[in-house]
Amino acid sequence: MSTAESADPSLAQVQESFSRLRQQLDSVVLGQGRMKDRVLICLLAGGHALIEGVPGTAKTLLALALSRLLGCRFRRIQFTPDLMPIDLLGTSIYDQKTQEFVFQPGPVFTDVLLADEVNRTTPRTQSALLEAMQERAATIDGVRRAISPVFFVIATQNPVEYEGTYPLPEAQKDRFLLKIEVGYPSGEEELAVLRAYGEGRALHEDGLARLVPVLDAAGLQRAIRAVTRVRVEDKILAYVRDAVAATRSDKGVHLGAGPRGSLALLSAARAQAALRGRDFVTPDDVKELAPAVLAHRVTLAPEAEMEGLDLSAVLQRIFERIEVPR
Repeated sequence: MSTAESADPSLAQVQESFSRLRQQLDSVVLGQGRMKDRVLICLLAGGHALIEGVPGTAKTLLALALSRLLGCRFRRIQFTPDLMPIDLLGTSIYDQKTQEFVFQPGPVFTDVLLADEVNRTTPRTQSALLEAMQERAATIDGVRRAISPVFFVIATQNPVEYEGTYPLPEAQKDRFLLKIEVGYPSGEEELAVLRAYGEGRALHEDGLARLVPVLDAAGLQRAIRAVTRVRVEDKILAYVRDAVAATRSDKGVHLGAGPRGSLALLSAARAQAALRGRDFVTPDDVKELAPAVLAHRVTLAPEAEMEGLDLSAVLQRIFERIEVPR
């Protein structure tokens, strides 16, 4: 066993660290429990999170709080229609003193990147993130440059029907482990937010300032490695395979999920099991996370849309036909 492997935490230690992280998140982001759970799953699985919701639903606050709790390098970039790929990746600038070109890294050269309102920029600029998200590297001016091994993108977007938005390219969406849809808070949650601000607690300022880092980049990398020890039986692997394959043959689907969808569903299920204190994946892990993993990788057939079906209904129908392993 290598030194790096021997230094990896146990699954119990991973759960304990992420429990403390979640507790501090709860002190700043009131309510929105599903969004917090899913973002932590993305983080622990080594994936990226796409959060969709109307403005004012704590998407950006969650990203800012998480960056404080991780003690990692953090960059935020506001996506706008005039944003260019070099604004993300960086460029080489000629230095007259040295008479050489010097590379000026862009915001992607960080540990945690908040891509705010990612669908307000053009598909060309959105696609500049593809290599960085998939390979944690970026090729600029013909030179391949490594990015952080724990590079984590939290992208927020407004619903696609909003004016001034550009739908993400299919290849870009496929790089996000989960698409997390965020609705309005419940009445009790909104009341809790109003009460906090009524008491003079500015969550965006005072709450963030009180957060104490739980993990650093190295600790996060070790936690991600530890999750690979979560056991997955062959019957669970077959369940994942059958679920994703069914999206390619269902009559309500125009374009089904590819093999990356299968791997994403497996990774997310493992991370959820670890966060819940288990060293094995259950069928419920797979079924519970399937909509968030597959919905942005599947395109409805026109006939299904004409019948008034949505993706959640189609995915539910698919899972009802698949035999659940015992």
